[in-house]
Amino acid sequence: MKLTLEFGGGLELLCDSVKIHHVNVEPQAGESKLTMKHLLPWVRTNLIKERPEMFMKGDSVRPGVLVLVNDCDWELSGQLDTNLEDKDIVVFISTLHGG
Repeated sequence: MKLTLEFGGGLELLCDSVKIHHVNVEPQAGESKLTMKHLLPWVRTNLIKERPEMFMKGDSVRPGVLVLVNDCDWELSGQLDTNLEDKDIVVFISTLHGG
């Protein structure tokens, strides 16, 4: 399944400063659909190059990370249970800033 993953608000620094990633992620064995619950660990393993604790806490994103799936807040589509489809765009934006 081809997805576009975008990182902003400083999260791109965890991915070697690359903001946009075009990836191919397959559902887990025995599953017919890919969900955010399965995508997040894939991102942590394959894209995050340093400090994964800044991206994830437990099996979800850290508080303060806004997640949009096709420009829709994932809180409206089921969060970890959000089903992903081919060519979806998933955006991760950190809303936490120092100062």
